[in-house]
Amino acid sequence: MAVLPIITAPDPRLKLKSKPVSVIDAEVRRLLDDMVETMYAAPGIGLSAIQVGIARRLIVVDAARGEERQQPLCLVNPAIVWHSAERVSVEEGCLSLPEQYDDLERPARIRVRFLDAQGVNQEREADGLLARCIQHEMDHLDGVLFVDRLSAVKRNMILRKLIKARRQRASG
Repeated sequence: MAVLPIITAPDPRLKLKSKPVSVIDAEVRRLLDDMVETMYAAPGIGLSAIQVGIARRLIVVDAARGEERQQPLCLVNPAIVWHSAERVSVEEGCLSLPEQYDDLERPARIRVRFLDAQGVNQEREADGLLARCIQHEMDHLDGVLFVDRLSAVKRNMILRKLIKARRQRASG
């Protein structure tokens, strides 16, 4: 397994729409393993393949906290098939927008259909942090960053901060 470099905004690759995975083979399983290792090393609770430069419909999540046992979940070609009418607003961040956070409203509960790493059809209900994480990572598959769901003023402020931080790192 390997830790992969994570792309940060405003990299245009983050705006690409990811393509479905047609075959789950050893290469896809290796990528999923690398994504899990990368997510933990970041550290984060979710990662999409596009964040490591691969425009495929793959995400990994793990909403375990603190001393809880790690429970990585690999989702291939995920699709939300139901979401609750109830919505909750919670602060979100993103590995591709380091140190940037803002409140975002999303459905409180979801049901997601996906293939697991062995190619078996799965369906799972999620709420709380896991539901939020899955929705966030699935947005990445369609080229949507969490800041795209904020007002233009908030989005532009966050993107300007990222550009400024990148320039400061580049200059020394």
